[in-house]
Amino acid sequence: MVLSPDGAVLLLIDLQERLMPVIADHEVVVARAVRLAEAAALLDVPVRATEQNPAGLGPTVPPLSGYPQAVMAKTTFSAAGDPGFAALLPAGGDVVVAGVEAHVCVLQTVLDLLAAGRRVVWAADATGSRDPADREAAIDRARQHGAEIVTSEMVLFEWLRDARHPRFRDVHKLVR
Repeated sequence: MVLSPDGAVLLLIDLQERLMPVIADHEVVVARAVRLAEAAALLDVPVRATEQNPAGLGPTVPPLSGYPQAVMAKTTFSAAGDPGFAALLPAGGDVVVAGVEAHVCVLQTVLDLLAAGRRVVWAADATGSRDPADREAAIDRARQHGAEIVTSEMVLFEWLRDARHPRFRDVHKLVR
């Protein structure tokens, strides 16, 4: 059950310029998503992103925009409901999810991924909503349906598994 970087993918959902300022604790959400993206880059974990109606909500925020190898624009709330989604994610493996809004696009995507048989690991500290109560309700619901709720730091150290990992020092710097 411990996470592995092998076959994993980091999915960043709708962390966009015009949306983030209204998200509760948005600075922390972005910082933790950046932590995940930097670790993913160090450990060769693919990073994918979605953007909800980018014409209206803008692109992915600058601190994260350089990490995804692919970005999918969408209008569906669940990214999995978009016809291009199947091509966005590698087949199999863990899907580590972060993004906004927790109770809309993140939750619907998580539920659809679970229904498709994927292992979903939700980084709660890298996820937000305008109202913290909506975030908490979404996390509770996802947990009830089988999503694993973790923190970004849990993901990093499980991906490493050992202090002798060749990238340990680089990844450890991300949590200091």
